[in-house]
Amino acid sequence: MVPAKKLTDKQAALVDIMVAKGLPPAKAAIEAGYAEGKAGYVSAYRALKTAHVQQYMMQRMNEEFGISATLAVNTVRRLSQGAKSEYVQLEASKDLLDRAGYKPIDRSQVQVAGDIKVSIDLG
Repeated sequence: MVPAKKLTDKQAALVDIMVAKGLPPAKAAIEAGYAEGKAGYVSAYRALKTAHVQQYMMQRMNEEFGISATLAVNTVRRLSQGAKSEYVQLEASKDLLDRAGYKPIDRSQVQVAGDIKVSIDLG
């Protein structure tokens, strides 16, 4: 088994800046210390295509989503309790219940009764 490549400081900085600030790769590359101009951009784009850098990016994005999710839950909870519009309160409350596993039962029911016969006369 081949050991995983180690992330360089520049690669880690590139990913961290892209995830934290939402910058496109070209701008994040400059902040991360890559050379300005085409050579720096090419190096940054090549780094972003490698498996170990992509794995680190997914890890960082999952961390950020986890942090953002707690803020989002608090926002939805606040809206369900204190929004001026009753419609907004209702929708936020339904969303919280749905995510907690209390989704209403889907009551679509299909019944088929009787026999079906198909006759093909090729004569």
